[in-house]
Amino acid sequence: MAQLLLVLALLGAVSAQWDPNTAYNRQAMVHLFEWKWSDIANECESYLGPYGFGGVQISAPNEHAVIWNPFRPWWERYQPVGYELISRSGNDGEFRDMVTRCNNVGVRIYVDAVINHMAAGSGTGSDGSGFSDYDFPAVPFSSWDFNVPNGKCSTSSGNIENYNDATQVRNCNLLGLNDIDLSKSYCQEKLINFMNDVIDIGVAGFRVDAVKHMWPGDLQSIYGSLHNLNTQWFPSGSRAFIVQEVIDQGGEPIKATDYDHLGRVTEFKYGLELGDAFQGNNQLRWLSNFGEAWGFLSDGASLAFVDNHDNQRGHGGGGGIVTHKEARLYKMANAYMLAWPYGFTRVMSSFYFDSGDQGPPSDGNGNTKSPTFDSNGACAFSSGWVCEHRWRQIRNMVGFRNTAAGQNVVNWWDNGNNQIAFGRGNKAFIAINGDSYTMSQKFQTGLPSGTYCNVIQADYQNGRCVGDGGSNGPTITVDGSGFATFSVGTGDDPVAAIHVDAKL
Repeated sequence: MAQLLLVLALLGAVSAQWDPNTAYNRQAMVHLFEWKWSDIANECESYLGPYGFGGVQISAPNEHAVIWNPFRPWWERYQPVGYELISRSGNDGEFRDMVTRCNNVGVRIYVDAVINHMAAGSGTGSDGSGFSDYDFPAVPFSSWDFNVPNGKCSTSSGNIENYNDATQVRNCNLLGLNDIDLSKSYCQEKLINFMNDVIDIGVAGFRVDAVKHMWPGDLQSIYGSLHNLNTQWFPSGSRAFIVQEVIDQGGEPIKATDYDHLGRVTEFKYGLELGDAFQGNNQLRWLSNFGEAWGFLSDGASLAFVDNHDNQRGHGGGGGIVTHKEARLYKMANAYMLAWPYGFTRVMSSFYFDSGDQGPPSDGNGNTKSPTFDSNGACAFSSGWVCEHRWRQIRNMVGFRNTAAGQNVVNWWDNGNNQIAFGRGNKAFIAINGDSYTMSQKFQTGLPSGTYCNVIQADYQNGRCVGDGGSNGPTITVDGSGFATFSVGTGDDPVAAIHVDAKL
């Protein structure tokens, strides 16, 4: 009996690592890429909480290299120097304040954990710590704590040279970054301590960077040593949500499924296929079984996203990705993702960039600037922040997804080409027009009779459908038999969506 209980406990711990630990059963998170902690705290209270976002993926919070080339690039956050909570986004106190304030309004914090490697070369970190190859006094790590100096990498350069060699991928340096020997209990202890520190502060989980470069057994040991979540905000016994970054597009020996028994995994094929469809390289009608039937990870093991900070810059298979630079298609792709029941979804929130290395909007001293907002609540273009999560067509679809949670797809319709529509049980219905002519069609929505706000083109506020400038927004009427006529044009918003929580 004792052995059986132990097995059940272990299974429960693993399944818990797939659970995002959101409040109120919220169904989507946002990546506020490179935002400062103080700005995230404000955003949780003023925007993310009220609009139903479940959590925020934040940038790595620990000490990182400070790099000028000639301006500070975004990727300096992926060059750890130590594990003190002093980063480009703020200090320890500001981090704690953000976690508390966000949790208090039901918005969870997920830390980007860079635990595969340390910084390349030599220099100074964001907390003033000096470092050089294989020597990181702030941890401390020495040459004994890395794979390359200890003969575990077979290449003469010490870098990964062949991605078809799984041992190379996991034991050699990634782009010159010093690869930590995670088989050593001392190294694991340092990383576990860092992760437990932020768990105790109140974070809900982690996005773990560069997972294909680490052995599954080492990660299992690390994850299994993490504390339960802080009971100030989470039920007793709750485990950290784990999302593992594994870029798997086929053709390599390391697969995403090598890690899905440890937690969720980023499903990079999702955004590639969705981009292909909305860019016109595939017909939208084929999206009727999007997900596992397409060879993706299982629903409960996946993190779904249209784009991320890497592939919008052409890294990690970014060739067919739709980004904010194609705003019309991007709104359509996100609307589909947030309406379709697959995976746990992550919305991207970016800053404008002209080159792939460009860091966040900053002053001449490299200090990150705060976003500013226009009269409509969108991020002002002059601030340098894109803030896709504040686009009405995306933020209101987060509410759609929350309302439709647990409901199956019903009443699928397509025109044999690029006009599609479907419902989610008796809670929500969406129509998307990817053709060059107006979609005008009467659908069985499955919804109760009444008048609904089209949340793509307006906001539901205090029983009203409110359009631009406070005008009455467009509505859709469902008759007593559940039918409604949708007229969806071909302009900037070729989508219409309704749900029972936006019924007049």
